Amino acid sequence: MVTAARTAAPHTTAPDVARAEALFHALSDATRLSILEMLRDGERCVCDLQAELDAAQSRLSFHLRVLKEAGLVTDRKDGRWSHYRIVPGALREVHDLAIAMQPRKGDLPVLEPRSCCR
Repeated sequence: MVTAARTAAPHTTAPDVARAEALFHALSDATRLSILEMLRDGERCVCDLQAELDAAQSRLSFHLRVLKEAGLVTDRKDGRWSHYRIVPGALREVHDLAIAMQPRKGDLPVLEPRSCCR
């Protein structure tokens, strides 16, 4: 869920910067993006992820923890194995945060340069 703070302008929200940082950090690594790609079709056992990525268990655990802490994936235990899947709506949140950061069209003021810019 996107947390937003109201600004002075009506119908305008500012993204929760800490939340955006956590999500974009989680998406800033090739291994984590590969994991998400593998999970697009549904839940996968950690053993499958490890084999397909040819990753050491400790390295894979680190990346899965980052994704899980960001709320992008969730897991369930089945005996000694963990199965991971993408959290429904999590990537929609990333989309919404990126859209919220776009410049406003049409009414961008021209700011006077500060003394350091002269």
